Order: sequence, then structure tokens, then C-alpha cells
Amino acid sequence: MADPRIESIVARRVWDSRARPTLEAEVRLSDGSSGRAIAPAGASRGSREAIDLRDGGTRLGGFDVQGAIAAVHDRIAPALKGLTAIDQSAVDQALIALDPSPTKASLGGNSTIAVSMAVAHAAAAACGEPLYARLGPASAWQVPLPEIQILGGGAHAGRRIDIQDLMVVARSADSVEQALEMTAEVYLAAGRIMAARGPLCGVADEGGFWPAFDSNEEALQTLLKAIEAAGYVPGDEVAISLDIAASEFGSGGRYRLGLERREIDSDGMIEMLGGWLDRFPICSIEDPLAEDDAQGMRRFTQAFGSRVQVVGDDFLVTRADLIEQAAAAGSCNTALIKPNQIGTLTQTHQALLAAQARGWGTIVSARSGETEDSTICDLAIGWRSRQIKVGSIARGERTVKWNALIRAQERLGSAAWAGGRWLPVSNA
Repeated sequence: MADPRIESIVARRVWDSRARPTLEAEVRLSDGSSGRAIAPAGASRGSREAIDLRDGGTRLGGFDVQGAIAAVHDRIAPALKGLTAIDQSAVDQALIALDPSPTKASLGGNSTIAVSMAVAHAAAAACGEPLYARLGPASAWQVPLPEIQILGGGAHAGRRIDIQDLMVVARSADSVEQALEMTAEVYLAAGRIMAARGPLCGVADEGGFWPAFDSNEEALQTLLKAIEAAGYVPGDEVAISLDIAASEFGSGGRYRLGLERREIDSDGMIEMLGGWLDRFPICSIEDPLAEDDAQGMRRFTQAFGSRVQVVGDDFLVTRADLIEQAAAAGSCNTALIKPNQIGTLTQTHQALLAAQARGWGTIVSARSGETEDSTICDLAIGWRSRQIKVGSIARGERTVKWNALIRAQERLGSAAWAGGRWLPVSNA
């Protein structure tokens, strides 16, 4: 039987978790199979990542996607019609040929990633198997360890604290279901602590609590208390993971801590974060220095990379070439993998492989503007990424992904669980 070919591609405007328009692509194949996917959107964005093609102007705050929809219908659909959907690389190469710029400046990364993922889903449907089964051999499938937001700050919560995400990792969990249960207990404990003390302002973009603390360290102390109040041993059973998102408040080697009304240089930033690593059970720290502070990132990694995961997000933007450069320079030891940062699944996979080839960790990640699309769960399983970052355990655009992982683990069994004991803890 001939491989099914792309017959039509339709793009439509749908809505994300921040009440902003985004783009959904639907691909139909010659055998009647179809697949859909939705592009996410980030609030904290690296300057070198693929752009979202937005309409601008005043309508819908400038975030409408009619131009991106037109790009799919007028340019992408004609170029991909007739291609076999089974060959993801060929499909993605056709997309790249239409817009070879690293930032997808012409088509927009939102257009290309939605189409790329939709083709993958259509091919999986044609083959009658889950998407993760199309991405790697069964021997490689692995249900990833979640890191889950409890407190939101930075660009995700009105900058009430400088740290963007304060997350937990259930290191002792025996399954993704247990990891989610443990996290839920910590989440509820944190809510009770903040409700009793008064700093609770609501829910941040990714579902974590939106706090009003007097200092960044107060946020860390509250999370530590929540882990203990939930009945877990900090560090051993549940560890802390931080996304500093330093590019949001730092440039040119200077960092402006708005919450604490002070400015520090790279050395001061490294010293402050090093102090946190000494005093708190932290297993992972993302973007500790700004994307333009390569020397600072190298010094931080050399000082603390043996004790904690040093994760590059804005610093690497899911680009294989930037990962290779960072590895050669001794910067970072873990790559955050966001498909919409690069614009196609093939390029996303190349970045993940570049990290894994150097012995780095990988964390497949959602964005702050999310939807019911759970493609990243399949990517993490099929590409054997040990970790996944979705946001909090609250809100449907987050829980749809956690629930997808529960179902996958049920199918794949306990042997497919990534576990968490391998993660280092900074103050162990």
C-alpha cells in the first residue's frame, strides 16, 4: 500500500490560555487520516528563537493571527500537497525551504510548528499508533519525570517576584501518577501557607500560585515549608527546581532585582544563586544568567554544574548550533527543548540529539500560553527525554498533558518510568 500523502492543510484561529489567538493546523491525508496541532506561545522569549507571526495593530491587542493563517493557506499548503506524511524530515525540509531564516521571520514559527506537528499526528493516525511510537523504537520509550510549578513569578505573574518559576520535582516517585500526587500535596500545602499569611494574589499564567513576597528568598523559604508541610523530606523525596529567566531583568552583565530594589553584576548574581544552592535543596536552575552573558553562564556552570542541572532556555532556544557552542565553551549541562522556538519537529529533534550526544540532560517544555494540545508528551516519550516541564498541576491546558502521561505510563508499564533519583541536589 502506498504511503498516504498530504491532501489538504487547513489553518484556523483558536485560543490559548491567556485569551490570545493562536493557530491550529489540520492536515488531511489521501487515505482519509487526519491530524491536528496547535501552536503555543511564550511570554518570556529568547531573542534568537522563532517569532510568532502576529497581525499587530490594536485589534485583539495586536495578537491576531490572520497573517499566519494566510501563510499556511497561500504558501505552506501548496508546497506540501502531495508529499508523503510518513517522511517527517522531508515535510520539515520543505517548510524550511520556504523560510530558511533561523527565526522563521517570513512564515512565523507559529505557522510552521503547527503544520509540522499536525503532519506528525496525521502520519501516526494513518499508521494506527500513538505519536510517540512514530518517533523512536519501543526500547527507547520513556515516561519523563515532571518538574511542576508551585509558585509563578517574573513575566508569568506581573513580576511580583523576580524568579519566574519555583517548581518541585518528586525525586522519589515510582511513577508519573505518584509524582503528580506528591506535587498536588505540595501545591495544596503552599496554598494553605500563603492563605494563612496573606501574600496570595491569585494564579499565575502557568497555574502556579501568584504570590506577593517581600524578597525572592521568602518565596524559596515558603516552597521549602510547603514541601515539609506536605510530609516530604526536602531534597531526598521532593527537590526544588528554579527558572530564573535572567534575561527578563538582566542585560550587559547587569541585573536589576525589582522586588529587592537593587542592581548587581554577573559576579553578584552568581554569588546570590550560589548561596541559594548552598541553603536550599535545588536540583535544577534554568537561565541563571542572561542570554547575552555567555561568560557569566560559563562561570556559573563551572562553579556549580557538578551539583545541579544548569539549564539553557533563552540561552539556547532549541538550536543545535547554540547547544554545540555552549558545550564547547563549558556552559550549561541541560537543554530546555521547546518545539515552537525552532519551528519544526525535525529541527527540535536535532537540538535534543545534540544535547544528548554531549551527555547533557534534556527537558521537553510547554510555554506559558498553552492549549489542549499535548504533543510535547509524545515527543518526550518517543525521544527519550528524562524530564518534562508543563507548568503547574492546575488549569486544563496543563492537566491535559499530565493526564496524557498517566495514560501513556499505564500502557507502557513501570519499566518505562524515568525516575528521579539520578538528579543531583545542590545542598546534599
